[in-house]
Amino acid sequence: MTDDQDVPRVVSASREIAASPEKIFELIADPAQQPRWDGNDNLSAAQEGQRVRQAGDVFIMTLTMGAVRENHVVEFEEGRRIAWRPSEPGKRQPGHLWRWELEPAGDSSTRVTHTYDWTLLTDSNRLPRARRTTQDRLMASIDRLASIAESP
Repeated sequence: MTDDQDVPRVVSASREIAASPEKIFELIADPAQQPRWDGNDNLSAAQEGQRVRQAGDVFIMTLTMGAVRENHVVEFEEGRRIAWRPSEPGKRQPGHLWRWELEPAGDSSTRVTHTYDWTLLTDSNRLPRARRTTQDRLMASIDRLASIAESP
C-alpha cells in the first residue's frame, strides 16, 4: 500500500483550449454533458435540466458502476470557476473536491485548469481511488473537453 505522505493530495492539470470560456463552461456546468468528456470513465449519466447556476446548487450523477452521487456546488463564478463536493445521497460529504477554472487566453482560446483535491478525504474506502486520480487522468478530461469544445 502507498504511504499517503508520498502522494500529493491536490492534483491539477492545465492546457489551452481553442474555444471561448463560455462555450467550455457550458459543457462543465451542465451535468448531462459531463459523461461525454469524463477522463476517469467514472460518470454514466445525469438528467437534463440540472445546469448549475450558483454555489449551493446540488446536481445528481449516476456513476458507471450504478452508484448515485449528489454533487454539492461550493464555488461558482459563471464562465470562470466551478467546484463541487460529491457525496452519497443524504450522507456526509467524504471530503474530496473537483474544481474547474477557466481563464481567457487571447481572442479565441481559454486556459483550463482541472483540480482534484482530496486533502480532507477521510473515508478509507475512497483512498485507493483518490490515489489513482493522477494528473494524467485530469488531463484526459481536459483533452476530451477540448475535442468537444473545439469542434464546430
